[in-house]
Amino acid sequence: MLDPVEKLKEFIRHQSVSTDPAFRAGMAGAQKFVADLLGSLGFAVEVVPTNLHPIVLARRGGDPSWPHVIIYGHYDVQPAEPLELWKTPAFEPTIVGNRLFGRGAADNKGPLMTNIAAVAQALAANPSLPLRITFLVEGEEEMGSPSFPKFLESHAAIFREADLLYLSDTGIPNENQVVITCGLRGLALLDVQVTGPKSDLHSGLHGGVLRNPIQALAEILATLHTPDGRVNVPGFYDDVRDVHPWEREQLKKLGADENAYAQFLGIDTFYPTPGFTPFESLRFQPTLEFNGIGGGYQGQGTKTVIPSKAFAKISCRLVANQNPDRIKRLVMDAIRARTPSGVKVDFVDQHKGEPYLVVPPDRSNTPKDQSPVLARAFRATDQAVTEIWGRPPLYLREGGSIPIIADIKAKTGLDSVMFGLFLPEDNLHAPNESFNLDVMKKGVATTRRVLEAIARG
Repeated sequence: MLDPVEKLKEFIRHQSVSTDPAFRAGMAGAQKFVADLLGSLGFAVEVVPTNLHPIVLARRGGDPSWPHVIIYGHYDVQPAEPLELWKTPAFEPTIVGNRLFGRGAADNKGPLMTNIAAVAQALAANPSLPLRITFLVEGEEEMGSPSFPKFLESHAAIFREADLLYLSDTGIPNENQVVITCGLRGLALLDVQVTGPKSDLHSGLHGGVLRNPIQALAEILATLHTPDGRVNVPGFYDDVRDVHPWEREQLKKLGADENAYAQFLGIDTFYPTPGFTPFESLRFQPTLEFNGIGGGYQGQGTKTVIPSKAFAKISCRLVANQNPDRIKRLVMDAIRARTPSGVKVDFVDQHKGEPYLVVPPDRSNTPKDQSPVLARAFRATDQAVTEIWGRPPLYLREGGSIPIIADIKAKTGLDSVMFGLFLPEDNLHAPNESFNLDVMKKGVATTRRVLEAIARG
């Protein structure tokens, strides 16, 4: 029988950082590990080449009348730096109490292994389980899945014949409360560059006679929000849909504590969208954030220059019905209109992702044509979570983004059941990432029961 904890340790040891060519061997090792593991469970495995990192496609066929579930995950991880802040080696999995520490433990190797173990148990108990299962495991999620659109075009038939996508790449608030994510924010990312003189200048010889690009950039960025925190870009909120009452009720049941959240963040006051609580703003509202800013001398000591250029990195998280291309255009138009004389502005268009929203069954706004197998999967998940975790799941939108989920929906019509498994204290993308092994155990039991219920019909 597959031991998910030991297999997860082996998985973590492969240093699969997709963004850094120095980790090419780790990426290859992680991809082979997944392919070999799924092959050992009887799946027909295809390693689909891409321009960067291959996609592992593993299929269990069967009668065409059987339901078909695609289980998604990714084998790549974020860089581990700063290494000096890790209490245990980043790529040497270490168990402390009920937690397994290591880069990728929670994002996404632990949750993926949870679902693989659930499938292994279900098939061991019933080798004739009337369910078609396809594993789709990519190696570029942490870099925006650049190869996925081409893969989706070439393999669209797999998605069109499936009934739902099942994944565990979202979060839960604590180890006793499951959240089924029914919405993801989209992304619109761009860089803005402000250029003044043709080269850096001595601030004593030339200061006071020209527009400093850093000052100009700071003035521009300061206009992109109103003092109360609302995004100050004309048209930015035009397509934002109203929040349905059942969504607000679900969020209230979360029972989140604002003071505890502020303490967790290390802040003394919140700055949410006006008219929304911090927790509502996180899940229901779009954002415009500055992710990086620079210009001039960055080293030790001083160097009194007026820089030739200054830059900022901007990201917008978008909610259902907002279009990333339109938002980028609105933001760039606003910046151009507010650029002062004496400097010029240029943009670098970075990647994007559509927002996603699925409505669980039995809600006031559930689509009448919702797939019966999708509805069955949601109800099965609700029942399994209630019995195994001791309380029903909550159905909430998530503040984060998984752009391929919306891509799959747009291109093939396939919806997703997103069964969250990582916790706030798991430190995703940060030093000392970990995965709660009690959550893993309950997650295996839950996914197994969900798949068996889908198969039973």
